[in-house]
Amino acid sequence: MKLDISSLRQYIRLFDAFNPYELYALLRLRSEVFVVEQNCAYLDADNKDQLCHHLLIYQDETLAAYARLVPPGISYREMSIGRIITSKLARGTGLGKELMKRSIQACYELFGEGPIRIGAQVYATPFYESLGFVVDGEVYDEDGIDHIEMIKKVDA
Repeated sequence: MKLDISSLRQYIRLFDAFNPYELYALLRLRSEVFVVEQNCAYLDADNKDQLCHHLLIYQDETLAAYARLVPPGISYREMSIGRIITSKLARGTGLGKELMKRSIQACYELFGEGPIRIGAQVYATPFYESLGFVVDGEVYDEDGIDHIEMIKKVDA
């Protein structure tokens, strides 16, 4: 199934601007995927959400994709994109790539043009490489899942 971009609604929110329904939807989606689907018990509430911007993409009335836009100096020296997620129903439609393109653009608009560092799950390395990220480090274990740092430098 191909993604119909015209059916998407995007919001970027600071933590304090969330209404309770938006906050519930994003926490539920993160829990569904990162805890239940990936069978990974970890503490999602890491005290970074309050310092970040949050990109939410709705398809109709459903939160279909989400990313946390992290200012420089919070997770890494560079700005970062984290908690990158698409709902199970939206996978295979191209929404993941659309989410990342919008997240990269939003980071540049919010924090200025500069490098973006991510902690990627190793299996997703080719996906992030297709968006201009390159491996920058060694594989490490995070909550029982292999991760690797990747960086996207500003396009020349």
